[in-house]
Amino acid sequence: MFWKRSKSTAGAEAIVMEGARKTSGGRPKNRVLMTMAVFFGIYAAIGGRLVYLGVLSPEEGRGPAARVTAARPDIVDRNGEVLATDINTASLFAEPRRIVDADEAIEKLSTVLPDLDVEQTYNKLKSGTGFVWLKRQLSPRQQADIMALGIPGVGFRTEKRRFYPGGETASHILGLVNIDNQGIAGLEKYVDGQGLADLQASGLALERDLKPVKLSIDLRVQHIVRDEIVAALDRYHAIAAGAVVLNAKTGEVVAMASVPDFDPNNPHNAHDKDRLNRMSAGVYEMGSTIKSFTTAMALDSGKVTLQSTFDATRPITIGRQTIRDFHGKGRVLTVPEVFIYSSNIGSAREADVVGIEGHREFLHRIGLLERMTTELPEVARPTEPKVWKKVHSITASFGHGFTTTPLQTAVAAAALMNGGYLMQATFLPRTVEEAVAGATKVVNEKTSADMRYLYRLNAEKGSGKRAEVPGYRVGGKTGTAEKVVNGRYSTDKRFNAFLAAFPMDDPQYIVLSIVDEPKPEKPGLPATSGMNAAPIVANIIRRSASMLGVKPEFGHENEATVASYE
Repeated sequence: MFWKRSKSTAGAEAIVMEGARKTSGGRPKNRVLMTMAVFFGIYAAIGGRLVYLGVLSPEEGRGPAARVTAARPDIVDRNGEVLATDINTASLFAEPRRIVDADEAIEKLSTVLPDLDVEQTYNKLKSGTGFVWLKRQLSPRQQADIMALGIPGVGFRTEKRRFYPGGETASHILGLVNIDNQGIAGLEKYVDGQGLADLQASGLALERDLKPVKLSIDLRVQHIVRDEIVAALDRYHAIAAGAVVLNAKTGEVVAMASVPDFDPNNPHNAHDKDRLNRMSAGVYEMGSTIKSFTTAMALDSGKVTLQSTFDATRPITIGRQTIRDFHGKGRVLTVPEVFIYSSNIGSAREADVVGIEGHREFLHRIGLLERMTTELPEVARPTEPKVWKKVHSITASFGHGFTTTPLQTAVAAAALMNGGYLMQATFLPRTVEEAVAGATKVVNEKTSADMRYLYRLNAEKGSGKRAEVPGYRVGGKTGTAEKVVNGRYSTDKRFNAFLAAFPMDDPQYIVLSIVDEPKPEKPGLPATSGMNAAPIVANIIRRSASMLGVKPEFGHENEATVASYE
């Protein structure tokens, strides 16, 4: 028996279905339309991106792979001479999925690249991936020879490689980049820290948009400085040497070098221990050059004048230590005599006038015990006793018991010469007005004038005679420090330095040289700083003064006389 719906039942069902349609509002149809719109939007975005990439230049459109070796700005010296630049180089890659015979490919590549890691390369070629690097930064000859092999599945990509026309000349200043053209040391690292790394990461570091980075370095003077310290390294059979030329009016580093160094174009030995940049990344007891600051401290305190005297007739004994003079006069000395005779006893008594806390405060004030602030990342932190006692003040007065860097010693000396303004060292151009605006007044003008007098006096009549350069009125202070070996001061290992300024009537430049563990130039000669560090300074000034714009004057040399005590 079949059931038959009544007309009333069918009508009711029709009403229910119509109500359902009204309730859903045609949702299935809307969902279909929305799905179609999403797909159309996706395909439109992909198509637009393809069109965009199609109209971009190769430099702009290589995506993440291009960012691996993105462009870097040129680095130039103060005169526009190129110190670092990008060059194009070919890098070898493979598409493992297209490699027919990995063993044959490796065998052929090894004829051109004998240092190729066979096992590693085999694993790469058998990985089945779409892209692997085989060798970065090939020479043009290597590229041509590999192309001639005709290996399917390998190709070349043009990358950026950093090139340093001067080689080792300014290596410690410029620093290094890695295989991906990213700065990892020196001013190359500093440039990345100023926003270049972010531009590279976003793919916006385009060569055409990058302006050269100008440094305060003068390439001509930089070459002279390095040439002189390389010659000194050989002449004095030393383990290291270095020098810096600093503008006393602005704090600009005009030249700085430390040897042994490295070639940034082939930096295989850049991280060797003996390649340390000793001028900013090494800390040393600077010896008697520190007496410059001890004397300045005493004069600036107002308790001492150039006419003051100090008893140096007998050694000073404190605890188990006895302080003697190297070439003692055995009498009372005036302040100028304490300086030119480099009296340890006299310097200790100068520090005693100021007091322990006053001494420590002055060394911090003038920057010798603070970590230097500059663009160069490789900067060491000075060391000092945790608690200062009288013995620490005494030894610090003649440059022992605390360590600092040669560069900040030169920076502190500039403050003594320029009227008392401490300016942080910079490797970027800076005007006098900018320097003074950011400077700190650390000593008064009278102290600065007295120190200029003492520096000139020491070059004329004291230990700095070998730094004299006719016409340029050089002044300075020697420093011969015994090195600490196994916790004790060595009698045959020295760290020598000479701290100079010129011309002394109005010092424009500070020149500091160092020689680490020098030997006598000839048998029988002493290996003191006056015999080796001072001549380095003289040679640098003689060769570079005209390039620095300092004119010689032969008509009137500043004659200084010793204020003697009777």
